[in-house]
Amino acid sequence: MFKSRQTLLLLVFISVLFGNCRKKEWDEYYGRPDSLEAPIYQQLESRGNFTNLLACIDKAGYKNTLGAAGYWTFFAPTDSAFQTYFKENNISGIDQLDSAACRKIVTYCLVYNAFKQERIGDGQGSTGWLVNSAFRRRTAYYTGVYDGADTTGKALKLIASNRNNNGSTYYVDADNNNKYIPYFVNNFMTAKGLTAADYNYFYPTSTYTGFNVVDAAVVEKDIAAENGIIHTVNKVITALPSIDQYLADKPEYSEFRALFDKFLIQYTLNNTVTTNYNNVHGSQASIYTKVFSSTLAYSPNNENFLKNQDNDGQWNSYTMFVPNNTAMENYRKNVLLEHYSSINDLPLNIISDFINAHMFQTAVWPSQFSTTYNFQGEEARFDPATDVVDKKVLSNGMFYGTNKVQEANVFSSVYGKAYLDPEYSMMTSLLNQELKYIISNVKQKYTLFLVSNKALIEAGYKDSLVDNNPNYQWRYTPPGGGATITGSSVLVRLLRVLNLHVVPATDVTSTAGSGVLGTYGSEFIRYNGQTVYAAGNGDEGNVANVKTSKTTKNGTVHYIDRILNFSELPVSKHLEKLATAPSSQYYNFWQYFKNWSNYTASTGDILNVASGAFYTFFIPDNNAINKAVADGLLPANTNPTDATEKFKIEKFIYYHILNKKSVATNGMDGGSYETLFKTNAGDATKVFVNNNTVNNMILTDMNNRTANVILGNSNNLSNRCVFHLIDNYLKYTE
Repeated sequence: MFKSRQTLLLLVFISVLFGNCRKKEWDEYYGRPDSLEAPIYQQLESRGNFTNLLACIDKAGYKNTLGAAGYWTFFAPTDSAFQTYFKENNISGIDQLDSAACRKIVTYCLVYNAFKQERIGDGQGSTGWLVNSAFRRRTAYYTGVYDGADTTGKALKLIASNRNNNGSTYYVDADNNNKYIPYFVNNFMTAKGLTAADYNYFYPTSTYTGFNVVDAAVVEKDIAAENGIIHTVNKVITALPSIDQYLADKPEYSEFRALFDKFLIQYTLNNTVTTNYNNVHGSQASIYTKVFSSTLAYSPNNENFLKNQDNDGQWNSYTMFVPNNTAMENYRKNVLLEHYSSINDLPLNIISDFINAHMFQTAVWPSQFSTTYNFQGEEARFDPATDVVDKKVLSNGMFYGTNKVQEANVFSSVYGKAYLDPEYSMMTSLLNQELKYIISNVKQKYTLFLVSNKALIEAGYKDSLVDNNPNYQWRYTPPGGGATITGSSVLVRLLRVLNLHVVPATDVTSTAGSGVLGTYGSEFIRYNGQTVYAAGNGDEGNVANVKTSKTTKNGTVHYIDRILNFSELPVSKHLEKLATAPSSQYYNFWQYFKNWSNYTASTGDILNVASGAFYTFFIPDNNAINKAVADGLLPANTNPTDATEKFKIEKFIYYHILNKKSVATNGMDGGSYETLFKTNAGDATKVFVNNNTVNNMILTDMNNRTANVILGNSNNLSNRCVFHLIDNYLKYTE
């Protein structure tokens, strides 16, 4: 018995001894190192100048979070910072701050992950660190459910969108829409070409030190803690509002905000948040998501930036320029409502375009207005010294209150004159097919001949529900009678008509004189004494009258009373019309042409001259034709039977036709162009066109001979073709 007890005691002793040895090894390997710094909370305690912050942390309920394990960056305001804060807010001390106010301070200064100064200016990209790219970090603070109202003023419990609305997604469960805190460090500022002036533009009473957080300066950096890094700041930083929150609290921008409220916001029941909220609060409330239109550049209540990458909010933010009520009223009266009786009558796309002109999917720094572009690709058109009356860096972007509007291209260009007038909605619809952003470019010049819905209807065109494709909702009935066509075939016709009304690279301020103009579709039109016409108008025996004209930022708009129409005749029929009278200077050329074996008089077809292609005919006048006969380039007989003589006529005519190129004396196109004549080896021949001066076109042939275009008998319009009379024949080389 005694021996067995001794044995048992020995086993217990050995077991304890062995266990103590194992524990010592465990502690040595896995235990908290003696050299490890204390957690954030204990670090603040030991320093003695954070008593107000510690009390704030306690009230906020974050003592355990900051006093235990974790991985944080904490921007810690000192007691002196709190004293300033108390004085500025007319309170006696921390006792007058409730737990919610304390939570705002603590959580907004608490950043996920630990960053020393040397790393906080780098972004965390999906493929690694993005050096010198970051000026914001996600904090532990979020708004959550709040009390608000819908557009009718009905009280609702709301939650903000946490995604930019793409038409289907505007809220993602389990994302708290945490706010970001901005900071300004030297490596980022230098890399972005920014200076202290950019910082002080927002914070004029603060000093830029090379490491600032909002308007505070970091006075002690990189304090290591077991659960992160502490940066001491000299001001109490409170949670910044989002752009949406800031705008809601500023009555001086109520006219701009009203456009959102009335047209671009919906309130959608959020079932998940409703269930979670009611489970926590024991209520029966319905929670709605405040959803901004998918037509906007971004949702002003979304704190998550674009989410193209998880952390893209670290290196970029939104920007919004917001005109004050006075600026809004002036622009609304003089521009937006020039042809509408009220804002309620404006098409929604006009309102979206106006708002988007003020929205930038990027940070717009004060020194970089002219090189930073909005959602529509336009620079910020404001003078930061005189046009901006309010500037803020907010939790999800930059905010500039202004005394003027951003004059969007779609309103200030030639396009705007159609876009903002309902009487021109049909032409606007056609311009939107492909020309909207081309002719609204205010850095390029255009002339636009504008035709009303009435004029298009009189020409036989109507917009009708005839096709499932909205672009094909057109019907055409020839005014003179004929079969009605619908859908895509009408659109093809209309786009050709439309192109005749758009003149690129030229601002014709007056049509009182005369001239020829190259249009967007490469066909030509002519104007003379306040009238305008295209080839089809010549066929119909009419012209369009210019009723009035208006000047825009990129050109002139002329309002005309009928459409400019294209010709559907074969080009030979226009030549015949020019040349059949014996007194015509085209007459001698026509005698060869009408008997030419490659021309079919009954149909008007010309061999190798394709319907729908572009051509230029240079027609030698009667004296020049006679000289070509005398020089042996043409036979004396205009209708020979000899094959060699026939071939002379073919070569002569083809060499006087530019292949797939139409030119006029508008001084625009010039150079070496191919003709329809090919050498014996099958190579294309060319004519050089000198067209550097308006109304002075000179041709040079392959033998270095020249011919002048005779202006008074030239620029005759045809079906994608122009006829010019010249004072010499052109001689080819075989």
